[in-house]
Parts: sequence; C-alpha cells; structure tokens
Amino acid sequence: MLVEKSPQSEPHPGRWAALAVLLIANFMNLIDVTIVNVALPSIEANLGASPEALEWVAAAYVLTFAAGLLPCGRFGDIYGRRKLFLIGLTVFTVTSAICGMAPTIGTLIGARLAQGIGAAMMVPQVMAIVHVLFPSHEKGRVFGMFGTVASLGSVAGPIIGGALISADIAGLGWRPIFLINLPLGVLALIGTLRFVPDLPTSNRMRADWAGMGLFTLAIVLLVLPLIEGRALGWPWWILTLIALSIPTAYAFWRVERARERRGLTELLPSRLMANGRFMLGLSTVTVFFAGIPGLFFILAVFFQSGFGLTPLQSGLATAPFPLGVMLASRLTSRFGERFLRERLSGGALGVALGMAILQWVVRSTGETLDPLHFIAPLGIAGFGMGIGISAMFQSVLACVPGRDAGSGSGAMQAFQQVGAALGIALIGQIFFAHLTADRSDAGFIHATAMAALLPLGIFLLIAIVHGTLALRQPPSRGKPPSPGKSAREQSDESLLATAMAE
Repeated sequence: MLVEKSPQSEPHPGRWAALAVLLIANFMNLIDVTIVNVALPSIEANLGASPEALEWVAAAYVLTFAAGLLPCGRFGDIYGRRKLFLIGLTVFTVTSAICGMAPTIGTLIGARLAQGIGAAMMVPQVMAIVHVLFPSHEKGRVFGMFGTVASLGSVAGPIIGGALISADIAGLGWRPIFLINLPLGVLALIGTLRFVPDLPTSNRMRADWAGMGLFTLAIVLLVLPLIEGRALGWPWWILTLIALSIPTAYAFWRVERARERRGLTELLPSRLMANGRFMLGLSTVTVFFAGIPGLFFILAVFFQSGFGLTPLQSGLATAPFPLGVMLASRLTSRFGERFLRERLSGGALGVALGMAILQWVVRSTGETLDPLHFIAPLGIAGFGMGIGISAMFQSVLACVPGRDAGSGSGAMQAFQQVGAALGIALIGQIFFAHLTADRSDAGFIHATAMAALLPLGIFLLIAIVHGTLALRQPPSRGKPPSPGKSAREQSDESLLATAMAE
C-alpha cells in the first residue's frame, strides 16, 4: 500500500527565496530599534518635542512590541503564521510611512505605538516559519545568515540613520530614517505573497484573551507612569498605577493556572511561572536589558544636543559597542553550554567595567568632546555584553522543559523588551531631571554621568548575584559544543542570539 507523504517529508522548494524575504523583514525591525536614537535631537528641534515626548518616541515602540510578542506568537500558531506575518509587515510598513510624514510629535508617538504592534505581529512568525520550512541539516546555515543580517542591523542602524539625517535628503531631515522602510516593506510584501507558503495551524489551540489583556495591562501600568511621572510631579494616581501593576500580574498568574487546570491553551504556562530558576532568569533578562537602551538614548542627546556632533558622528561614536558584542559572541561560542553562570557574571562585570570607564570619560570631558575617547569604554562594555547575553539566554532556556520551549523563548523575548522600555523610562527620567536647570556643557556632562550610574549599578548587581550563585553551586560545566556541528555553525548560532538581542 502506498503511503502519502506529509507536507514536511521534503523541504519546500522555494524555501531559500522565502528566507530572503524573512531576512529583509527582520533587518527592517532591527535597524528600526537602533536607528531612532541618533534622530532624537533632530526630532526634538523640528517638532518641538518635550523631554517626556522624546522618551515616548523611543519607548513607545518597545512598549507595544513587548506587550504584543507573546500574544502575537500565539495568534500565529492559531490563525496562521503567514497571515500574521503579512498583517504585521503591512502594519509596520504603513506606520513607518506615517512616522516619516508625522506633522506633530503626538502623531509620531501614535505611529510608533502602532509600529511596535506591527513588529510584534511580524517578528515571532519569522523563526516559526523558518523552523517549519527548513530541515535540521540546513538550519545551521540559516542561523548563520540570520546572525549576519542581525549583526549588520545592530551595527548599521545608527550609522545609516546618521548618514540619512546628515545628508538631509530633499530637506526632509530626520524623516528618511522611517521612510527607508517603505521600499523594503513593499519588496518584502511582494516576496511574501510570492514565495512564503501557507503553513498548517493548530485547530486545538484557542486564544487566551484574558491572559493577553492582563499581561498587556500589567506592562502598561508599570511603564507608562515611569515615563510620565516626572513631568506630572509624581501625583498620587501615578504611584497608584505603578502599584496596581502588581495585583494585575498576580491576576494574570491566577488566570493561567485556571486555564492549565481546565486543559486550555495558556499564554505563558503557569508551570513555568512556578519554576524558580526560570523566573530568576526572566528577572535577570529584564534587568540586564534595562541597562543599555536607555544609555544609548541619553548618549545620542549628549553627543548631539550637548556637544554638537552630527547624527553620523554620533552613530559612529557608539559603533564600538555592537562591534564588541559581535567579537565576544564569536569567541565564546566554542564554550557551548559550559560555565553559563560564570560567563554571565563575568560578562556583566565586563559591562560594569566599561560603564565605570565611561563615567570617567564623561566627567573628564571639557568644552570640546573627542568621540575617540568613547571607543574603549563602549568597546569593553560591548565585549562584556557579548559574553553575557548568550550565556544568559542559554541558562534561562536550560531550565525550561522541551514542551515549553516555545513559550519560554517567547517570554524571554517579551521581558527583554519590557526591560528595554523600563530602562529608557528610568534612565531618561534621571537624565532630564538633572538637565532641566542647566543645559550648558557642564549640565549635559553632569546629567549624563548621573544617569549612567544606573546601568553601572545594574550590571554590578547582576555580576554579584550570579557570581555568588556560581560559587555556591558546582561549576556549571554543561555540554561542550555539539560534535555534529561545525565551529562555524556554532559560532553563527551564538552570534544570532546575541545580535538579535541588540
């Protein structure tokens, strides 16, 4: 009797063309995260934005991106990954156009919120589609391509943004940093319709609407007041909103437990939330990523508004950081799953060392600023980040059962973005609180140095906590690199993890 082959028996013939489309979409999202920072001073001058509005331009995207990652990942499983990818790509492209044509700062912030939703719909589907389309023996090569493109995006974003703004194309100033997404988005849409196939969905899964609503509400209740609090003078209702995020998070946990008992699909399995090691890992991810995006937010203002660097010079000045991340990820990939906690602690200590040197460089700045002085501190901090990121991701997922790997990975990405939003809010609050009274060179130096103390403290805390745990536990030697993979494939997978974290 003949047996009909399943759809996965043979690889999809158009998978490499589909991969090219997915890489374009992923590149768009990655550069959009990093390209905006260098444009903030230009946006401030052109649209008359307040400090709080500038924070919203940076934080709005990561806020809706963070809130939407888990729900949209589930929507892809339920309603179709290609469908969600197409909708997300369309929303992202259209809102990029609105960002680029925004007549007011309010329009820009609203478009950034919607753009983050589009990214949240688009990004989780990328790896899910790749996982289905490619056989296991080709995935090392695919990861290598994603790692290369992702690394390129993290390094190129500030430089491309600076070049576009400095070129002042057709007198548009900062607007081309968003309009550049239009040709890329249209190309990706055409390519998706032509090359990305429909994929099977799960008929047994149902959307966890209550969990989605509570998860989103908890994030908004925590982040929104932190951004608006200083401007409003920290009234009682702002503090109440922050306090309400705790019972909302508790209600989310109760809803997920109830769904587990009834055998229903959970947004985040309650058994993971009951896993102490996993929750410690999520807390570490959140705190770890709170330290860097906010720092680069204030550095862009420090370089351009404080000392008159061009956007391109500002982008080039921060390039040593992602280059350090890339170098460290290449060098540490050979360790596989060995010494995870030790590498995490050592990496955090390296970032803290870079932050300490950055403090000295900033406080030593006189009437003129030399961008070359920032190469060492940012390069060292980036190298430490590269050592710590892959070890942190691996240690978090190592305590997740195989059946929950997808949910665990999605939660880790979501809390990474939550940390970024919190970092922008908190570091921005400290910076502008110290800058308000004095916008002289000395005022910018003092405000930047004070705000940069927070990431210094964050990474010192991570280094101490995980260094102490490493001393109390047997050495986490784990598994060496898999003999079935080449050194190049293992390095590419490590680079992908670290570059996507950027």
